[in-house]
Amino acid sequence: MSVYMRHMKLRSIVSKTYRVQTTDSNHDHPIAPNTLNQQFKIRKPNSVWVTDITYIPCRGGRLYLASVMDLCTREIVGWRLENHMETSLISGALQDAYEAKQPEKGLLHHSDRGSQYTSHEYTKQLKAYGMESSMSRRGNCYDNACIESWHSILKKELIYCNPRFKTKEQAYQTLFQYIEFYYNRKRMHGALGYLSPVRFAEQLTRMSVA
Repeated sequence: MSVYMRHMKLRSIVSKTYRVQTTDSNHDHPIAPNTLNQQFKIRKPNSVWVTDITYIPCRGGRLYLASVMDLCTREIVGWRLENHMETSLISGALQDAYEAKQPEKGLLHHSDRGSQYTSHEYTKQLKAYGMESSMSRRGNCYDNACIESWHSILKKELIYCNPRFKTKEQAYQTLFQYIEFYYNRKRMHGALGYLSPVRFAEQLTRMSVA
């Protein structure tokens, strides 16, 4: 530990190396082109959403978090926590995001090539919402770097700092507080001019009507 960290009473948090595979790209479902192509600087809210699944450790059994992020504001606009990785997990997160934001047709939805995102059920849902699908290249995590970064932040700032959740209910309540009241509304982002996602979105709204 450095002298500065000892003086400031700080300690480093080392991410655990244990990983749970959440992407199954070994399927014969149709694959959408990589339309996003790492163009992460978006000027208009609710024009590009990125999404992914991550593992949440719990003593009561494995849990999986599906998140939907607005790439312009970095706000988590929809999320679901379940004890499975079936299509209904990501479908529910997308439904929550759609109902909360009511985006116009033509929104670009970017994901990896996981079987859940390429399934007939999910593809049908995207079409019903008027969304265009974009998918990362095989094995290229950089194509979906922003949502990967969000899940990394979540684990470093919340998951690895706390004892393992005892139940799904405890995990849900803790995640709800972190996502809805801290991350979206209070946590500053350098990419957003050191504003929180919600404050940045409010600033964009004021500028658009000025």
